Amino acid sequence: MARYSKSASEDVERAVERQKEGTLKSGKAGKGGPVKSRKQAIAIGLSEARKKGKKVPAKRAARA
Repeated sequence: MARYSKSASEDVERAVERQKEGTLKSGKAGKGGPVKSRKQAIAIGLSEARKKGKKVPAKRAARA
């Protein structure tokens, strides 16, 4: 059984493309500047997919 829906993976692909173009911004309202890391671009794409209600596993809890 798939962990991620096809449309969720497309959202991640779009976020990575925006990162490559330099248009993907981090932080609230993009005030953190452009995203440089591929990992961060993937995380933003997954977050956007979750907000749209797509099939994506819940975010992992932060380590203490």
